[in-house]
Amino acid sequence: MRHSNKSKKILALFLVLMFGFVIFLAVMLYTALHNRDIPSIYSEDSAKAQRGSIISADGFHIATTQKLYKAVVNTRNIDPDKEELFIQLFSIYSGTEPSEIRERLHTRKGSVTLSYHISPKEAMYLKTLAFELRRLGVFIEYETPSGDRVLQGLNILESGEARQYPYGNLLTPLLGYPRKIEEDGYTRVYGIKGLEKFFDEELNPQQNKTQKALRDVNGYLILNKQSQAKRQINGLTVKLNIPIMLQSRIETITDQIKNQLQADEIIATVMESKTGKIVALASSNRFDPSHIRTTDYPSLNTNAIEYSFEPGSVVKPIIFALLLDRGLINPYDMVNGHNGRFTMGRKTIVDEHAFSMISAEDVIVHSSNIGIAQLAQKLNGAEFTEGLKRFGFTHFSGIDLPYEKRGSIPSSTQLNNYLYKAITSYGYGMRSNAMQMIKAYNVFNNGGRLINPMVVEALYDDNGRTIPMQIQAPIQVISPATAARMKQILIKTVNEGTGTAAKTPGLEIGGKTGTAHIAKNGAYVNSYHTSFIGFANDAKHSYTIGIAVIEPRTVYFASITAVPVFKAIVDLMVEEKYLIPNPSTVTEMSVMPQEPTHP
Repeated sequence: MRHSNKSKKILALFLVLMFGFVIFLAVMLYTALHNRDIPSIYSEDSAKAQRGSIISADGFHIATTQKLYKAVVNTRNIDPDKEELFIQLFSIYSGTEPSEIRERLHTRKGSVTLSYHISPKEAMYLKTLAFELRRLGVFIEYETPSGDRVLQGLNILESGEARQYPYGNLLTPLLGYPRKIEEDGYTRVYGIKGLEKFFDEELNPQQNKTQKALRDVNGYLILNKQSQAKRQINGLTVKLNIPIMLQSRIETITDQIKNQLQADEIIATVMESKTGKIVALASSNRFDPSHIRTTDYPSLNTNAIEYSFEPGSVVKPIIFALLLDRGLINPYDMVNGHNGRFTMGRKTIVDEHAFSMISAEDVIVHSSNIGIAQLAQKLNGAEFTEGLKRFGFTHFSGIDLPYEKRGSIPSSTQLNNYLYKAITSYGYGMRSNAMQMIKAYNVFNNGGRLINPMVVEALYDDNGRTIPMQIQAPIQVISPATAARMKQILIKTVNEGTGTAAKTPGLEIGGKTGTAHIAKNGAYVNSYHTSFIGFANDAKHSYTIGIAVIEPRTVYFASITAVPVFKAIVDLMVEEKYLIPNPSTVTEMSVMPQEPTHP
């Protein structure tokens, strides 16, 4: 009996031991197979790459990117007796009103974001504050339902980026503007208009910085051959051909004359004739890209390329050059001026100044609609259409800006009709933008060669490596001899014709005025576009300059709206040493400008 009880006790002990061993094995198996949260011996560090800058030709940063930070605090960590101290100190360091901080702290228990738009300098100060608040005991631990004790306090975290425009509305709308997009809790900037849009891909950051490596006891990375790292590759820097001083002073000119004329807008462009570099592209209608208001909406477009219109008499030299290049006319041929009134079919063409007979070149000098309408009949429809296209009409100008409107011209079939030829010859029935006109006129000041206008000089990476812009080879549109003859006719137009107010002693100045009715709701109204396109040259420099005045209200003739803008810009360029007048050149005093002819 005693032996039987002893056996039972041994069996029971054995079973207990076996049960314990089975539990031990099960726990070990669970531990081996189950994912465990164990302290990592590796640490990671990362930094967001930034959008590139836009800088002027003289090195000023016109558009830059600033990192933004947010301040997050766990309200459970704030000692209730020291809450007001926290509020006052955070207000001083961040510039946020105490009432706003107090309101946010009481919206909920737990993690609260006090500010989303903290600059790098403020972030540095707030990180120092966070350390001091811990030291002063403003933050206390709290216990979670699971029994863990937590002390988070104030954290300053990278939240995104903001685009900065240190010079306000300078260079807008050419510069354009961006918009913000949230990506995984981080605010990124993308271009919407202007240069910001056209070079958006190049400006955007290429690669964020990441590092993964062993950590030491203090949590710092130990960088060695086993470390994993990707370097930060920021967006490219876009450098313009436009110097900031010249641009800003031309913008001031457009502002002043816009007010005098009560015009809707004045657009002024200055281009190096030999290279196509745009050294100024100014509009009187600008905005601050950082603070766009509803009233700014009409100014957001780059109207030098996004606004097309019937150009009027500035087209006459283009038609004349096509005729001259084909040998269809001689500048000294005589044309019947019909004493200022001439009927073609159902259309009566009128000149502001009556002529009985006039030389072919004086048709341009004195802007005769009747004269050019008759000369244009020598071109057939295909020659007319193809000629305008060769000068760049209906094609994109090639400028490095988005959303250009190409304009339109009548078809070859339409231009076989004598009336279409007549109307188009003095700039109606077709549409172009201001940049297309400047590109076309530049042919006369560049040996008959057509080149693309360029706003940007080059792109640069963080290492200073230059990525030059692709430049299209010049296209010979008319012969050098034709271009030289047209240049002399445009100089005569300034010396004797409709552009006399543009004369500048010691410089070679040529150009042509244009005054065109505006069509609204299918009918021409008593409103106008006026323009003057020409060139200004000295012994070493040559520039093509275009002025467009949209709906001037006090006066409408181009000679007293667009020409004074041209003249003011040339005078400025002389003052700033872009042009050096020849002191030995003696120029007679100009006569009072005549009013240009217009339909």
